[in-house]
Amino acid sequence: QVQLVESGGGLVQTGGSLRLSCAASGSIFSINDMGWYRQAPGNQRELVAVISSGGSRKNADSVKGRFGISRDNAKNTVYLQMNSLKPEDTAVYYCYAYDSRDRTGYWGQGTQVTVSS
Repeated sequence: QVQLVESGGGLVQTGGSLRLSCAASGSIFSINDMGWYRQAPGNQRELVAVISSGGSRKNADSVKGRFGISRDNAKNTVYLQMNSLKPEDTAVYYCYAYDSRDRTGYWGQGTQVTVSS
């Protein structure tokens, strides 16, 4: 089992920045990909960014040039730096981790990000 705990959400004005953190604990030795998804009211959960254990990154087109994902393997933590935030970035942001050994995805509890216009 893997436990994920997110932090760093909140309320920010348009153009502002936030940094989300997600710390993994438990059976973490076979975690490969870690990433962030988001879900706005009435919408499906969508990929924001993902990073592999080797550092390969993928960002959604909607956040390219504004958001950056990074990872500290020593701390078992993944970060999402969000700059130039827009009202359409408002959503609950979920941390995700994929365990390649048991082929299971794990989710955090979610953290609210609200961008005011």
